[in-house]
Amino acid sequence: MAACGAQAPSSEQAWLEAAQTFIQESLCPTDKELNVQFTQSVIDCVKTVWLSQGKYQGFTLPLSYSFVSVQNLRTHQRLPCCSHLSWSSSAYQTWAQKARPNGVPLPRERLLLVGTLTDLSGDLEQGSRNGSLYVKDNTGMLGCELIDLDLSWLGHLFLFPSWSYLPPARWNSSGEGHLELWEAPVPVFPLTVSPGPLTPLPVLYPEIASRLLRHRSKFRVEQQNLAGKLIQLSALVKSKKKAYFILSLGELSPTISQAISHVSIIVQIPAQLVWHRALCPGKAYVLTQLRVSRIRGHHYCVWMTSPSSHLMLLEPECVQELELEGPFLEADSKSLPTSSNFQDKKEPKGLMRDSRLLHYTGTVTGVLNEPAGLYELDGQLGLCLAYQQFHDLRRVMRPGVCLELQDVHLLQSVGGGTTRPVLASCLRGAILLRGFSCQKPGTQSSLQTHGASLYEQLVWERQLSLPLYLWAVKALEELACKLCPHLLRHHQFLQHSSPRNPSLGLQLLAPTLDALAPPSRSIRNAHKEILEEPHHCPLQKYAQLQTPYSFPTLATLAEEGRHRAWASFDPKVLLPLPEAAYLPCCQLNHRLAWSWICLPPAAFHPPQALVGVLVASSHKGCLQLRDRSGSLSCLLLAKHSQPLTDPQLIGCLVRTEKFQLVVERDVRSNFPSWKELGMTGFIQKQQARVYVQFFLADALILPVPRSFHHSSAPPQTESTCLGQSRLFLLSHKEALMKRNFCTSLGTTSEVPKPTLSFHVSGCWLGGTQKKERIGWGPPEPLTDENKDQKVLLIFLGSSVRWFEFLHPGEIYRLVAPGPATPKLFEVEGSSCTSQRPLELAGCVSCLTVQDEWTLELESAQDLPDMLGIHKALSGSLLTDLLGANVTDSLVSFSAEILSRTVCESLKPVCQMKPGNTEVRRCVKLTVAIGTADSEFLPRLDIYIEDPHLPPPLGLLPGARVHFNQLEKRISRSHNVYCCFRSSTYVQVLSFPPETTVSAPLPHIYLAELQQGTWGPFQATASCHVISVVSLQLLWVCAHCTSVCPQGRCIRQGPACSIQTSISQASIRLLVEDGTAEAMVTCRNYHVAAALGLCPNEWTSLLEFIRKPGRVVLKFTGPGAQLESSAKIEEPLILYLHTLCTSPSVLRPVVLSFELERKPSNITPLEPPRLQRFQCGELPLLTRVNPRLRLACLCIQESSEHPNSQGAFASSC
Repeated sequence: MAACGAQAPSSEQAWLEAAQTFIQESLCPTDKELNVQFTQSVIDCVKTVWLSQGKYQGFTLPLSYSFVSVQNLRTHQRLPCCSHLSWSSSAYQTWAQKARPNGVPLPRERLLLVGTLTDLSGDLEQGSRNGSLYVKDNTGMLGCELIDLDLSWLGHLFLFPSWSYLPPARWNSSGEGHLELWEAPVPVFPLTVSPGPLTPLPVLYPEIASRLLRHRSKFRVEQQNLAGKLIQLSALVKSKKKAYFILSLGELSPTISQAISHVSIIVQIPAQLVWHRALCPGKAYVLTQLRVSRIRGHHYCVWMTSPSSHLMLLEPECVQELELEGPFLEADSKSLPTSSNFQDKKEPKGLMRDSRLLHYTGTVTGVLNEPAGLYELDGQLGLCLAYQQFHDLRRVMRPGVCLELQDVHLLQSVGGGTTRPVLASCLRGAILLRGFSCQKPGTQSSLQTHGASLYEQLVWERQLSLPLYLWAVKALEELACKLCPHLLRHHQFLQHSSPRNPSLGLQLLAPTLDALAPPSRSIRNAHKEILEEPHHCPLQKYAQLQTPYSFPTLATLAEEGRHRAWASFDPKVLLPLPEAAYLPCCQLNHRLAWSWICLPPAAFHPPQALVGVLVASSHKGCLQLRDRSGSLSCLLLAKHSQPLTDPQLIGCLVRTEKFQLVVERDVRSNFPSWKELGMTGFIQKQQARVYVQFFLADALILPVPRSFHHSSAPPQTESTCLGQSRLFLLSHKEALMKRNFCTSLGTTSEVPKPTLSFHVSGCWLGGTQKKERIGWGPPEPLTDENKDQKVLLIFLGSSVRWFEFLHPGEIYRLVAPGPATPKLFEVEGSSCTSQRPLELAGCVSCLTVQDEWTLELESAQDLPDMLGIHKALSGSLLTDLLGANVTDSLVSFSAEILSRTVCESLKPVCQMKPGNTEVRRCVKLTVAIGTADSEFLPRLDIYIEDPHLPPPLGLLPGARVHFNQLEKRISRSHNVYCCFRSSTYVQVLSFPPETTVSAPLPHIYLAELQQGTWGPFQATASCHVISVVSLQLLWVCAHCTSVCPQGRCIRQGPACSIQTSISQASIRLLVEDGTAEAMVTCRNYHVAAALGLCPNEWTSLLEFIRKPGRVVLKFTGPGAQLESSAKIEEPLILYLHTLCTSPSVLRPVVLSFELERKPSNITPLEPPRLQRFQCGELPLLTRVNPRLRLACLCIQESSEHPNSQGAFASSC
């Protein structure tokens, strides 16, 4: 116990010595000698506050506390902290609980802060005053915030018993922290109270003062004193020239006639700006020595403070109303200054809304976007401070701060993605701090620290309305999350935009902002916004905004596309009845194997805008858009029928609102028949290929400077600026596919695998050129001028990224960086290509393009010798394409894709790999070949098999495509079709239209199909059924298509695992329309229409056929020959015979058809034959053209012959 007693004095002595040293160094005036009384006064002040808590545990001095200087706080205190000298530990714990559970309380440090409270920022010049408060000692000064300021405190030394210090935030470019003074400071020396005036102060009240302004021409207005209740306080406006604020005084106890009487006063003297922190709405004040001044650019005058003006609380016994005489004292009906422009402006009714002005006090519960001035109040309101200058307030804003909002606008249903009501303050209203937050500031992301100047630009320069501003902020957040920090830096993406250094973020929003809010040359007038009545500001009127666009991540967009694709995938919709009921399982599953959907931006709500960095994939050889979430394959065209050719587009930022999101669905299924289409268990595998396609002309292309990239390139040195290049003219490009390349012997023991690659052939244009400072030097002379300059370039590995940019007819520069290497582009032969392919390509050498080499597009206009280059797409003559000539089996043409289906492979089973039991499939494209000299487009089938699967992007129905060097083949039925080969090159010319309008089939005469020119492949004709040539009705196994009598498969060998039978039917009709005859084949459900049967009659007839399994009738003359799989009863035969020869079948019809065989020149047309006709008693012999062979698409009843009833008695 004695030891403790001895230890206490020694501890107090050490604390006192440290305190004296600190006070002498940090607080004592530097121009005066050591003052013992000054030091003792500081220590006594500390002791008084320490003992006031009542629980000092026997210590008269706060031994656990130490003095801290401003400099120590700025340099050593890296973390937020607080200090409460007058608080006990339990009081601090109670206070800290307010921060939980959503936040972390400020940690407590035992520090003593003493300093001078001042509004001077470093010197005594009044120009250095801007309304800010500071705590100052001999070591420096710190900005501070104080809730209730007494002007008499300025310039005095205080002990601050309760305060918190926050280090500079990441966004704070000044690098200065700030203090938050929680309680009233304790003066070290007693404050002198200024005595009141000896005589009452003559004052004018608002009603008389406002009349005096209106009649100033009749009365000489001298400096006056104004008194009244503070009813309005504006924001502190800071411009480049000056800073000011405006306050309004009203009557103390207004009568009904004085209810609207108030007078506005402008305070712009720098030393008086600090009044803004001391004024409290609702209290009464006196302002002295006011003068009348005219505002530049306005027609009215206002009261304004002078350098000798003072602010004091109104005490009725110390003032006396000044009595003035004159006619202006009579009440008049003239109103305060009004805005005629605003009153005369007519807004569309029903679109514009008026915001509501109110006062609100609430607590900040969330920080939505600090640089943009967006916060959350009381968990249910939004708060926007962007329309004020809130720089000083921004540093204290965090959850837990209490605010009083004067004259704040309430906007509801603003739209633009904002669902909650929003409070927004204009320059007329003040934001008063009413309580600090006990929470520790959270960790700020880069998105929350950058962009303040850009957001200010949107409000003050672009003058966006609040709904549009909220959308722009949300859009910039989405874009920053997409692109930063992996592709771009936050501070560069959200930087202030200027003509020389535009902001990428603002450039991406510019198309939408320019459409909704064109740039305005007018600027916000703060005086009008604060003074004029009725009030008019950017927040006064607003319209609910329909969200223009959203900017989802590429991964989100692709996932949404997949979700919609599979949500809309319904086999019953893709294969509707009655068509699906007649398909065997193999055709059924092939028809379901591939489908696609195309989603335009308008298909999403809100519409989507596509944004990403364009990159070229070195793994797939396609173009991709990339953002932070991943990459999305894309197909780009410069514009209609023009491919992408400029490699400099790589690395550019792309934004487009016109695109097509394509989802190709690939399904592996084993549905037994159409009856099980609703059971998802028969789907074995499903996958989707998602990509976008758009025209570059519809996109905004923004080059991204190299310094913008997050992984910036190293500075260029003399060695990196070196390089050599050579020009070449591309004449042919082959397919991008996996090829086998031999490797050098002994390099590896692994079996080489096929490598993704492609070839191009062309010719060199001149010799090698070396890099110079101003460009490329002159080409080197060729060693052999007579040598053929044709070359084969091989692209493999990373160099396949250039595939989408290389097109025949263009001139490119092949650039090899680094020091010059002799004959780099003149290598003879190749280690990976034999001489035979070079001979076939007509080249004498080949060159493998290295991974680090680059390509540049050159213009033919810059090369005088190349001005005559013909860049038109190559094409084969239609007669050669559809003819029997097979000497030139490679053909080229442009065509529109009509359909795309999956079918069985054309390769025989013997060519399949051993042990591979999977059924090989191929893709079949049906195209309409475009010709300039034909009204109707011939059709052709194109087959794509491995290794060309999956097909290139963009081969969709409705797209127009140029096919180069397809292999032409002729089938056994003399049909012409084409197949992909390694030499095939595909170029998409146009995308499928977003809206397809099915044009009606042309109505023709049958004789038009027998003319020499190409007729329509599909058409409609009005004709008459002459006779039925044959009829076949059968039930087959859905698995093996064998006949199924009584529903059982009769296939020999292993029995079918699926015992499901389906019906099939076909009928051949002889029709004529007066110009020609045709043999028409109708299948399946079209047979019912041909026989004139309703659905119930047709179903009953098929059930009669189920027992025998197959019925075949052939009409070769007056009788019928019967062929069947079992004994058939005579009534059924008689019924079918009677039906096929009845007027219900032999009738006029409107026939929609297609040619049974695609047109070609392989088989010549049959010559007309002689045929005898009987006309009465006279026989006639004439030449008759051969019968056409058509396939039925639809049979409709002729309007001249209504549909007859069926043969069955029961009606449908």
